Amino acid sequence: MDEQRVALVTGAGRGIGRAIAIALAREGFSLGLAARTPEQLEETRRLTGLTPERSLIVLIDLAEDQGPEALFTTALDHFKRVDVLINNAGWGPARTALHKTSAADQDRMLALNLRAPIALTRLAAAAMLAQGSGAVINVASAAGRASPPLEAIYAATKAGLIAFTRACFAELRHGGVKVAVVIPGLVDTALIPVNKRLERARMITPEQVAAAVIQIVNSPAAVCPVEVTLEPQLDPERAR
Repeated sequence: MDEQRVALVTGAGRGIGRAIAIALAREGFSLGLAARTPEQLEETRRLTGLTPERSLIVLIDLAEDQGPEALFTTALDHFKRVDVLINNAGWGPARTALHKTSAADQDRMLALNLRAPIALTRLAAAAMLAQGSGAVINVASAAGRASPPLEAIYAATKAGLIAFTRACFAELRHGGVKVAVVIPGLVDTALIPVNKRLERARMITPEQVAAAVIQIVNSPAAVCPVEVTLEPQLDPERAR
């Protein structure tokens, strides 16, 4: 186990997280796969081609107070190291007016989209600084830049994640730890409902997000980007 490079991927059951897990497995990583749905995680493991000896499934809700620490401790105990942390898990409800957003939805967005990545990064930083290397890659959203209406809290959490990444990038790079954020626009996953106004063929694919992650993973620490922005291929005529 100790000779393997290890990546821990949150939200690994489907979509972007699954694509990232598959890409990391192709790069030779052993994987910790975290999410809430066992069937989805088992399917992700099957698609990576990794044996149970080289892949750890952790069923966890990162919105719970002790979730991040329980996840990281479990992965570290199993593999004895974590070389790459992918903070991909996140959540947002359907677009909702601020005054109609429930307190429960507000708290879950803050917990999943911001508190959990911060907690996991804090734990990863200690382990990675001790080993003199590592990478933390956060998956944010273009909403954190555009701040669209009806997504105020979601946008705030993603903007916070971007700011947090930039601060960690400056703080940890001198210890050999890379910290970066991928900021995709609309990604073609099941989370985006069918909409005749959206040309799904022009949207970003989960595999393209995964490719950006692999580029960061393989970048030397001295030239690792702090942000990678992915834009959908919008039709200029329809965008007017």
